[in-house]
Amino acid sequence: MGDDRKHSSWVARNREPILTVLQRVLPRSGSVLELASGSGEHAAFFAPRFPLLTWLPTDIEPASLVSIRAWRDHVQVDNLLQPVAFDVHSEHWPVEEVDVVVAMNLIHIAPWSVCEALMRGAGRVLRDRGLLFLYGPFLTTDTPTAPSNLKFDEDLRRRNPAWGVRNIDDVKAVAEQHGLVLQERVEMPANNLSVVFRRERSGPRT
Repeated sequence: MGDDRKHSSWVARNREPILTVLQRVLPRSGSVLELASGSGEHAAFFAPRFPLLTWLPTDIEPASLVSIRAWRDHVQVDNLLQPVAFDVHSEHWPVEEVDVVVAMNLIHIAPWSVCEALMRGAGRVLRDRGLLFLYGPFLTTDTPTAPSNLKFDEDLRRRNPAWGVRNIDDVKAVAEQHGLVLQERVEMPANNLSVVFRRERSGPRT
């Protein structure tokens, strides 16, 4: 019987630094919705380390869903749920309420409309004081942007004009429209950032 698990070299490089941040910011118990779970390696790595958090992986690609299922079968932990086919643009999200939304390396390899849909949906399904965690490269205006990120941005836009490394200020502005307030950003290896938003009680539900 073949092994359907996909492997991404960048996951092996970044999962430990991401784990360090998640261990500090995630609630001890509750529910996590992961968007664009890709190979499923992150879900398979993180879920066993947060046994009181129910982790729901999703992806739009059928091949990714096959890999996520294979990783789930491999780790065999009860809190890692079967993956769900999901397009972030959809108005019907796979949960009505959730404590955490996680999206890693998503918004730069997608049209800007994905970032808008992500914020709109997260603002709707996150419980009050719920957390949105983003990971990936960002352009910054308050500090010099790493040359590697500028080069990566150029490469992405050559591959698809709708893609590109997003400016953190633009992401923050869209998030605020949906009641999501930037709580912190953490410098990560390879010039990436972990970005944490909180769903504020006074924010609008759209």
